[in-house]
Amino acid sequence: MQYSKNFYEIKSNDEIFEKIVDEKKDIGYYNLPYQDITEIKEFAKTVKQQHIVVIGIGGSSLGTYAIHNFLRHKQNGKKLHFLESTDPLDIKKRISKIDLDDALYIVISKSGSTIETISIFKYLHSLIKIDNSNCVCITENSSKLNDYAITHKMKIFEIPKNVGGRFSVFSTVGLVPLSILGIDIDELLCGCKEVDSSFFEKKEYYLHILNKARFLVENKNRFNINVVFSYSSLLEGFNKWYIQLWGESLGKLNVNGTRQSLTPVGILGPVDQHSFLQLIMEGKRDKTVTFIKVEDFEEDTKIPNIPLKFLDEFDYINNIKFKDLINYQADATIKAIEQLKDIPSDVITIERVNEYNIGKLMYTFQLLTSSVGKFVQINTYNQPGVETGKVILKNKLKDSK
Repeated sequence: MQYSKNFYEIKSNDEIFEKIVDEKKDIGYYNLPYQDITEIKEFAKTVKQQHIVVIGIGGSSLGTYAIHNFLRHKQNGKKLHFLESTDPLDIKKRISKIDLDDALYIVISKSGSTIETISIFKYLHSLIKIDNSNCVCITENSSKLNDYAITHKMKIFEIPKNVGGRFSVFSTVGLVPLSILGIDIDELLCGCKEVDSSFFEKKEYYLHILNKARFLVENKNRFNINVVFSYSSLLEGFNKWYIQLWGESLGKLNVNGTRQSLTPVGILGPVDQHSFLQLIMEGKRDKTVTFIKVEDFEEDTKIPNIPLKFLDEFDYINNIKFKDLINYQADATIKAIEQLKDIPSDVITIERVNEYNIGKLMYTFQLLTSSVGKFVQINTYNQPGVETGKVILKNKLKDSK
């Protein structure tokens, strides 16, 4: 008797790990920590413009924004701008903050045919002369954007074909603008390497990532909303990046034709202690929570010992450092949730605000996403639901002529 099957089942950690090892042959983001970045760093040194304008959307901008936002205090004074939305009021507002004559325009589109990106690029052409002295293109080497750049003798950085947009932050997509801003991209990739080697050598990150992925999958029908609760405004961009990574990667039909759904939510502490926390604490038990803390902000500003009439009952906060206050707030929320004993939660603590640690954090979430995708047996790297809308839009625009 012979037996074969194609239906979904939750496989062992070892089986999932072997599938991820095998996937490395075809999925390019796993190799990005080990790439040669000499050309990127040399180019960054030549950029004289003070305004750096990223024209791209989704995976072409969210990861860069996440790292930029986290490391604002470490940058060299150049101003980074993102043009991504086709909202006309937003476009006008953002462009008003750019010195168009002192700007480097970085056009990023993997396919080279992203409607939002090309639309904004065309508009910029009506405002300023764009040529090889002030424009760089980051794209696949077979795209129409690549052809355009070659024709106009513009600098081109390639996006590897096997690196998907939402997994591309550690490719030229993120490294080029970040290097121009003075971010240490070597340290960024060192953080990725640390996680990568630990995971693939079956050390600490192997257990952390696969055990978390297994829990999420085994409990996905009960806890299908995954909340990242970041206790720092520096992580606002990371939250947005995580939502795209998680949602676009894991909202799929699996081998059974069953709809998989692990819905991402990104919130900030302490702000959302005054809103979304109420829903977590007393709402439906359909959420897991991952807290992200910063151990040391390396900023010692204190609450001053100033007497305020009628507010003297709050004198117990005098002389407390703000970096300690925000972590006390995080710890109090964590303890409150733990005491309920029916909300799954975990805590990630970032030691310091630097390139190495944001690299570790973001690469960890990429590996976690890939692992969950393997557990639920989907294609983590396509986005057929998004592509359908693109086709409809293209046809609608053509018909409107």
